[in-house]
Amino acid sequence: MKPERPPVAARAVAQHCPELLRAEPGPEELLPLLTRAGERLTRPLLAGLAPLAGGKALTVKAKPAKLTTLEDIAMFAPDLAANSLIGVGAESLPLLASLDAAAVLRMVDRTFGGRGEAPSPLPAEFPVSAELMIVRLETMLVRELAAVLVPGQPEALRPLRRNGNLVLLEPFARDATVAQLELDVTEPGGDTWQISLALPLPTLSALFSTSPRRSAPVRHAMADPLAEPFADVPMQLSAVLVDMAMAMATVARLEPGMVVPVAVARQVPLRLGAVTVATGTVGAADDRVALQIRSAF
Repeated sequence: MKPERPPVAARAVAQHCPELLRAEPGPEELLPLLTRAGERLTRPLLAGLAPLAGGKALTVKAKPAKLTTLEDIAMFAPDLAANSLIGVGAESLPLLASLDAAAVLRMVDRTFGGRGEAPSPLPAEFPVSAELMIVRLETMLVRELAAVLVPGQPEALRPLRRNGNLVLLEPFARDATVAQLELDVTEPGGDTWQISLALPLPTLSALFSTSPRRSAPVRHAMADPLAEPFADVPMQLSAVLVDMAMAMATVARLEPGMVVPVAVARQVPLRLGAVTVATGTVGAADDRVALQIRSAF
């Protein structure tokens, strides 16, 4: 059967929004974003490193981000460095952070009252004192990275593991293409060392891609007061031995030599600010007045 006229579409052809059809941004578009993130990172890193690495005369400068591979990074990597693998997001996408070993050892020397000198030659592995310093630096770096890369989501970045030898750490495949960001740190004495960040392309895309995507739910866990960084926070406690009322006239007549009778409470409160955290009884320990905790809240 032959139609009398050409067929006509029942409705207009759909015109799709260009934004919905846009492909994921490539590395060439994401590298400048990583470079700008590095520039924003210099100021908080300067504040975090200054007390450990030479004071106010310290400088931190970011280099332009570039594409490379883990194999190329490992080829020029020293035998010893503070290498930390950081997990990004709910999927723990890898991010590698490396700090110069000699710089870490100089920080340890300053912490123990030295002039900031590193042994030469460097040891085959970090001593315990340097491991503690690396944990401190790692905590600071993760905090500042989270503030710059994922503002408002401090729990989105977390340390996974660390090793002084990059090959033994095995952060990701050696032939994987990664974006590398290097920050030059110059100490007052002229020593210059680097903080290196390496992000595989999936991590780079997850952090900087502007394409709409569904974010994975973040599980919030209770903060552990015995874990970093809370465990080292100094808190001023006060034990209230005497709490008594005295007339204004008596206070006005106080002078050296007067004896004021007081009574120490059976349950002495131990206070953090205005909050009572425990009570105890007064005694002695090693020729010093001590408080034996009887109850804690």
